[in-house]
Amino acid sequence: MRRILFDSLMRRPLTEAAPVKDEQMLAELGASVARAARRRLGRSLSIREVDAGSCNGCELEIHALNNAFYDLERFGLHFVASPRHADVLLVTGPVTRNMREALERTYNATPDPKWVVAVGDCAVDGGIFSGSYAVVGGVSDVVPVDLHIRGCPPCPTQLLKGLLTLLEA
Repeated sequence: MRRILFDSLMRRPLTEAAPVKDEQMLAELGASVARAARRRLGRSLSIREVDAGSCNGCELEIHALNNAFYDLERFGLHFVASPRHADVLLVTGPVTRNMREALERTYNATPDPKWVVAVGDCAVDGGIFSGSYAVVGGVSDVVPVDLHIRGCPPCPTQLLKGLLTLLEA
């Protein structure tokens, strides 16, 4: 026990380095998303995140969009608590049997025009959970999907680029 304690005090922490902050690139990307949202909708973009059965890796990256580093709100994009106020559904994880009905209800409660974005490899085709007895499949097996953002998990910059692609299509 003493050796483990000593080793932990002498060794550096095993953490990843912070992402390189390219403030200009992030500002241009965010401004592009905001302009595209105003052009397509005439207002800012409202996002509702739906966890359909994921490991929460993608949720951590989605929630990073709200932290001080990325600060999604400064571009006029915001997360909403109700699907009735959303323009975009960001769906993560493979759709489990228990979440199928909830995802369908959320989709039906979201007003038109709406977009569905499958975030992460699991949301695209079930990922490593594909073929499990508890998994229905990817998001597109339950509701129509407008955009797939691959990655395990995709970084916040990829999420912003995906939203921009969605709005410019």
